[in-house]
Amino acid sequence: MSAASQSQPIEPASEAALPSLAQASETGVRSPRLLLGLIPIGVLLAGFFLVPLTILILYSFWRAEDFKIVHTLTLENYAKFFTLPAYIKVLFRTFSISAVVTGLCLLLGYPFAYFLVRYTSARWQQLFLVLVILPFWTSYLLRVYAWMSILGDKGLINQALLFSGLIHEPIRIFLYNQYAVVLVSLYLYIPFAIITLYAALEKFDFTQMNAAADLGATPWEAFRNVLLPQTKAGFITAAIFIFIPMLGEYATPTLVGGAEGAMIANLVVNLFRGFQFPQGAAITFVVVLCILALLIALNRYIRVEELYRR
Repeated sequence: MSAASQSQPIEPASEAALPSLAQASETGVRSPRLLLGLIPIGVLLAGFFLVPLTILILYSFWRAEDFKIVHTLTLENYAKFFTLPAYIKVLFRTFSISAVVTGLCLLLGYPFAYFLVRYTSARWQQLFLVLVILPFWTSYLLRVYAWMSILGDKGLINQALLFSGLIHEPIRIFLYNQYAVVLVSLYLYIPFAIITLYAALEKFDFTQMNAAADLGATPWEAFRNVLLPQTKAGFITAAIFIFIPMLGEYATPTLVGGAEGAMIANLVVNLFRGFQFPQGAAITFVVVLCILALLIALNRYIRVEELYRR
């Protein structure tokens, strides 16, 4: 008997003996070893997220009196947050700045990623991607301080204007306002948009755009009806990667925003420094609920498997 004929009955036996992960997931079979592998991440999730979140929720329903926490359940902290105009103003400013930064990152990042994928070779793509992530090689705070030196009274912009004779004294409109927060945040977060959109556009078959043009579609119609729907997952993911961290920004508004550019994280830190733990916890939990509502709403339009589809 030949070696080929002897090996024929072995193949189906090996396939039956070693079911695939897909078959195991379909039948509901879970290996105990796979479940044991989830213990470390479960401990980290519980210890560094669930437990602090539970403590935060409890504090939000308590009161602070004379630098002491009174363990009496109350909704006073939430009522105060939604009735004080100053708190509502800061919350509105936080969402406005976050939305503007997210929109600008997508507006500038999408054309750049599109050009990178469609009109550059693989060699140049790698070079451009390295340049995009190059700022991550330096400290976050160092980059913000660099922008302070550019926008400050003795910064690069003011010195250039003084040298050109357009102004006779430094102007102070570049720092300590909302526009400075938007500009610096745009610089800090646009790499996230470019990388995420690049990953989505790289999977797209651009011959579909040519086919749409052959059928009479304008470039805008081809983009809106062909390209954008198929890169929707990357678009929404990039928005999430930018908008949610922006809601918790603290360092950038503190360093370049001043009082006019303060955001919700600055308010929470000031409350905690003043021993107003319950009020700060209530504001934080409101922001957490807003983020959860946003993720639930976007979950209707995005699926995780779309991010890895080929």
